[in-house]
Amino acid sequence: MNKKKNWLLRHKWWLIFFAALIVVVWGLRTNSPQASKKKFVTMDVKYGDISQTVTATGEIMPLNTVSVGSQVSGTIEEIFVDYNSTVKKGDKLLTIEPSVLQASVDEAKAALDSAISQRNYAKNEYNRNKTLYNDGFIARSELEKAQTTFEQAESAVVRAQSQYDKAVTNLGYATIISPVDGTVISRKVDKGQTVAASFQTPDLFEIAEDLTKMQIETAVSEADIGVIKQGQPVTFTVDAYSSQTFEGSVRQIRLSPTMTSNVVVYTVVIDVDNNDLKLMPGMTAFVTIVVNSAKDTWKANNSAFLLRNFNGIIDVSSDAINPNNHLAIQRDGEIILVPYTKGIATATETQIISDEIKEGDKIVVGYIGQESTSKKSGNNRGGMMGGPGPR
Repeated sequence: MNKKKNWLLRHKWWLIFFAALIVVVWGLRTNSPQASKKKFVTMDVKYGDISQTVTATGEIMPLNTVSVGSQVSGTIEEIFVDYNSTVKKGDKLLTIEPSVLQASVDEAKAALDSAISQRNYAKNEYNRNKTLYNDGFIARSELEKAQTTFEQAESAVVRAQSQYDKAVTNLGYATIISPVDGTVISRKVDKGQTVAASFQTPDLFEIAEDLTKMQIETAVSEADIGVIKQGQPVTFTVDAYSSQTFEGSVRQIRLSPTMTSNVVVYTVVIDVDNNDLKLMPGMTAFVTIVVNSAKDTWKANNSAFLLRNFNGIIDVSSDAINPNNHLAIQRDGEIILVPYTKGIATATETQIISDEIKEGDKIVVGYIGQESTSKKSGNNRGGMMGGPGPR
């Protein structure tokens, strides 16, 4: 213990000298320009393309689908087409057993022949009575009676002729033909099945006119419908070809709204070219509508525009200069103000419209140690420590 005390007494001046030296060096370091220089938080300005989009889902369907039905009842005798059959207009699709319809034709024909015979007899009777009346052998009332009978017989012939024509037409309906050129995408009946057309026309087939031209009917909410315009480009994917992106364009915005989960939506129809026949009716399309785009432009992440003022970053000469119209840019170690306007905004990025932006510029969003806006305003919602806080 005494040895340590003696050693301290012998070297106390050296200890005092080293302690003073440490104090001086620390003071110089803390007062140096480098120590007082702020470390700014920055975000990169990027150069490239930017697109504002609206996403939705919809069903792929043929441009025009025709439902083929039957106007007469009966048992299906023969079916000549199946799923995916290619048909031309006028091709025979199906026949209904015609015996009942043929019987109706025969009955109507017999009624027509009878009506014609009655008319011929009434006509001859009227002509004879007209001669007798002219010679003064019968009264005028007899002539008028014969004339009325003849006219009624003529009307009966017209009525019987129409019934016969109707029966012949119905017999023709026993053969179902294709009304258009296209592809059979649905067959809803089988051979031997009974078709009942008493109250409504039953659907037998669905024919898609042209599968090389398809459309997507997608629902867009009222919040996004204002930016959708006819002719806008569209890209979409389907689960069947997850690695391939297809293209289309907006053809129609239907004005009739519908309510889906308490949200008002409008139907947007998209034209799709399907020359390779990869797309099939009923597929679900995940659609991206490009409502606005810009190529080769300056842009930055949306968080780069949260700064509220330039306090502690750079001195400004006017209140008119603020983060809404100027960016604090770090360039070559210096902080400068650059005027700008916001362009296209997406969920992650915003376009910067300015002639003074250069490659390598960084946007200053705060500095290390900066008190957050939320802390200044006395609330606890605040942003990240050292940042400018939320807007």
